[in-house]
Amino acid sequence: MLARITSVTESSRNIGRIAALGIAAIVAVLLVAVAALIVSLPDANAFNARVEQLFAENAGLTSIDSIRLLEILAQSGTSFSEVLASYRVMILVLLVFATALLVAALVFLVTIVALSRRMGEIERAGIQVSSLMISREERTVYLNNMGFALTEAAIETLSVLAEARMDEDVLTGAEIEAMVSGRAAADCDEAAGATRIKRLRDALGNQMVSELLVKTIARRGYILAIDKNVIRMV
Repeated sequence: MLARITSVTESSRNIGRIAALGIAAIVAVLLVAVAALIVSLPDANAFNARVEQLFAENAGLTSIDSIRLLEILAQSGTSFSEVLASYRVMILVLLVFATALLVAALVFLVTIVALSRRMGEIERAGIQVSSLMISREERTVYLNNMGFALTEAAIETLSVLAEARMDEDVLTGAEIEAMVSGRAAADCDEAAGATRIKRLRDALGNQMVSELLVKTIARRGYILAIDKNVIRMV
């Protein structure tokens, strides 16, 4: 158990490191992209500087049309500067949005991997059941205080498995069918017991719970994969 806890803790630390490195890499790449875009974009005042140069070089122009033309160029330069500044803001906003999406995607991916590993550990270790109470009158099984309403056939099958677990026995399909039906095991078919186990698992509903609670032991039979001391029959 201590080794398992250590393994889970170490796995969580490794996943945390991977997430931190991934986020840092995403931020670094996007910062480089921002710097490259800012450097590659033209200077917002370049057009205005060129217009000023035209004014200086053509100081001799005194006609109304020439002055009006230069004024139009100056206004165009101002508009160009404003548009370029707005483009810079839009690009930065889009890059921030892209960063948020990439970080969120990485976090979701790491979470899915962590949950997948955790589910694998649960499947290998089995369900940690602290109490299993079977009520035949209510036709309900209480697993860790969670109630599962079962059919009469399913509750009988589970009761047989619980009694066998308390006796530390493994039952074959034929033995299960014999104990439920009251016939001799020699007169019962293995497939009939297997069908009862399948219906019990279907009645429990949750695939993970049913598959891990009622375990199949190859060439031996079926058993409840829980501690016999937590079983109660009422």
